Amino acid sequence: MAQNKTRHAPPKASAMVEALRGLGYSAATALADIIDNSVAAHSKKVDLQFSWFGEKSFITVLDNGDGMDDAELDRAMRLGDKSPLDERHSNDLGRFGLGLKTASFSQCRSVTVASKKNSVISCLRWDLDFLSTSKDDGWHLLEGTAEGSEHLIHSLNNLETGTIVILEKLDKIITPGFQEQDFLDLVDTVERHLSMVFHRYLDGRHPKISIAINDRPIKPWDPFLKDNPATWTSPMVKFPTPGGIVEVQCYVLPHKDKLEQQEYDLAAGPDGWTAQQGFYVYRNQRLLVAGSWLGLGHGRSWTKEEAHRLARIRLDIPNTADMDWKIDIRKSIARPPVTIRASLTRIAEDTRSRARRVFASRGQISRLGDAKEVAQAWRSDHSSGGVRYRIDHDHPAIRSVLDDAGPLIPQISAMLRIIEETIPVQRIWLDTAEAKETPPPAADSAPSPEMMSVLDIVYRNMIYKKGFSPSDAREKLLHTEPFNDYPDVVAALPDNPAIQGEINS
Repeated sequence: MAQNKTRHAPPKASAMVEALRGLGYSAATALADIIDNSVAAHSKKVDLQFSWFGEKSFITVLDNGDGMDDAELDRAMRLGDKSPLDERHSNDLGRFGLGLKTASFSQCRSVTVASKKNSVISCLRWDLDFLSTSKDDGWHLLEGTAEGSEHLIHSLNNLETGTIVILEKLDKIITPGFQEQDFLDLVDTVERHLSMVFHRYLDGRHPKISIAINDRPIKPWDPFLKDNPATWTSPMVKFPTPGGIVEVQCYVLPHKDKLEQQEYDLAAGPDGWTAQQGFYVYRNQRLLVAGSWLGLGHGRSWTKEEAHRLARIRLDIPNTADMDWKIDIRKSIARPPVTIRASLTRIAEDTRSRARRVFASRGQISRLGDAKEVAQAWRSDHSSGGVRYRIDHDHPAIRSVLDDAGPLIPQISAMLRIIEETIPVQRIWLDTAEAKETPPPAADSAPSPEMMSVLDIVYRNMIYKKGFSPSDAREKLLHTEPFNDYPDVVAALPDNPAIQGEINS
């Protein structure tokens, strides 16, 4: 067999880099990509500085991570040093070996990276103007900082290890007409984006990392309002896929009437309530996609509609699933694999339906059309350990049993706790989502004999034990689950029910 003849055809450096500048980064997404490297280097602290000097303005990103020696820095500065097919550490936020470079090039014409390790500072720099004037079209990586910028790497002297990235010649940011106030507005935009993208790193009593802009710490933005007791939270579901385990948990945020104005405004997110609905895709807890229905739907993809603005779904994928999910270089696009699209669609349908109901009303409202909320038998308790569903002991039917239990209270309380701890929440939720439709309300049919017996006992107890007048007792039952589903039956209860043995002293 004849041996193939080959030619070495390296790309022209200046032309290739100029082309890579058009990948579509914004300043905020570019800086998030740079911080990914800080996270991967086990940094505990990242400081961003935006320094305004007109056309000579610059941005620095300093971290106290592992740092790099000269050889490691040389590899890190090369484009595509790592293949996307290479196996990555489980906490690595990279994939293509391009993020630091392409993100930086997208905003500036000069990027300097200096790193400290083993008490030695190494410094390399890409300068696009230098590449464009090079006669041999080579990939010339410059040593040291730009002239006049030597002082910017002095901050490494105060660190045992760490890295600083310096973005200069900000031609994609400092455009004609760009003023200092625009620069300050950009700082606010970047802060909102980073507080969202890295909120799981910044959150909690013991955050994994702290990020500050111009010495002002960034506070995490929780898209799911997990600490609000009015937020509905689904059980967490795990799907095995060829690329690893995918975790899904759904949230329906509270109606506006249940939030303070400041809390409501904050929960809207960087792009507003309607734009922030949908799936939130995380990779190693780093947010990739902030609100998208991922092309899911029936017949055609769902669009973002006002009625579903309260629906937000957390979706976690491992970095071993990048290819399956078609993660792009900017880490801003994800597409679910065919194997779980149907399951994700069913779960999303259920969440969208719940969100639509909450959006239309402030909670479970009585069938009488008034604004009084219904007393429910179950309540959800939110804590750092998740959501627990508890029986409300103040529910009229349950309270009447406990008040009459006497010495049996410990046994009854133990029975209620067993019910709480063993209720198959995940199975119920999945079965409901699988069925696509919730069961018709009980009001569509007459109450069962068992339900009539319970209603009769509770009604008598309220009158003869609790001192309610018949009209007050009926009013209370009309706003109590599950009796609220039978308003005609409750309204027909007699004013003078016969006293039965169950309620005799």
